[in-house]
Order: sequence, then C-alpha cells, then structure tokens
Amino acid sequence: MVGATHEVEYEQMLLSRHTFLNQRGGRRKDAVLDRSAYILLSRIRMQGPMSIGELSDAFGLDASTLNRQTAATVRAGLAERIPDPDGGMARKFRITAEGARVLDEEREGIVRSLDRVMADWPEEDIAAFAAYLKRFNTDIERLGGRPWPRVQTRSGPSGPRG
Repeated sequence: MVGATHEVEYEQMLLSRHTFLNQRGGRRKDAVLDRSAYILLSRIRMQGPMSIGELSDAFGLDASTLNRQTAATVRAGLAERIPDPDGGMARKFRITAEGARVLDEEREGIVRSLDRVMADWPEEDIAAFAAYLKRFNTDIERLGGRPWPRVQTRSGPSGPRG
C-alpha cells in the first residue's frame, strides 16, 4: 500500500510541471516574467533592498546564479542597484516602479488563471487548500532554515495546524 506521503510526492511532481495557463490551457500570452524573475522580484518587494549575499542566503543559490538573474532584471528595468541604505559596503537591489507594475500585472494574471482552475470550488475549499499549501511551504522553509517573508492573512502567518 502506498502511503499518503507518496501521493503528496506524486501530486507535487505534477504541480511542478504546470505553468500558469490561459483559458485554452496554454502559457498565458500576457505573461512577461520568467519564473526566476517573478520569484526574485517578489522577494525583494517583500523584504526590501537586498544584496547578492542576502539573496544567496535567502534562496540557497550561489552568487554567480544570482548575478545572472539580477543582471537580467536590471537590464529589463525591473530592478536597480543602489547603495546600501544602512551604510554597508555591498550594493543592493531594489525593485523599480516598472518592476512593481510588471510584478503586479503578472500576479493578477496568475490569480485570474487560478480563479479559472478553481471556479467550481467552494470558497472554504480554496481557503483550506491555501492554508495547507502555506503550512507545507513554511515547514519546508523551517527545515531548510530559509523562511520566506509573508503578509499576515486571516489564517495567521503560517496557516492552521492540524
């Protein structure tokens, strides 16, 4: 008999293959950001300006990977390099107004896609799914020692327990 954890592994694998879809099931035509830029800009927006070292710690990635990712966002005008606001030596990356606008548009497109996927779900099921997904993510972050900043929601900072 296969345990529930095996089912979670399989469903997580299937989930990871999906992109955020348009109404016909293909990649959204209005999608602007690739996955790495979306996550990078989201983190900088939540936490504020971050250096390569801080980003490396936050993502568990090497500096060369983050240098490539941040360089691409800077070239696209979505982020900018600034002096450390706290007076440190390392320069930091800050989301630009254009980056915030594009990130908001991308997020809204993803939410519209999710609304279509869950159109027949009761609101209570969507809320429960969100709470369990948050719990799953925060437990991964706890084990990895890399918590992600979150806004406070109706179910609290880490969702329901048990």
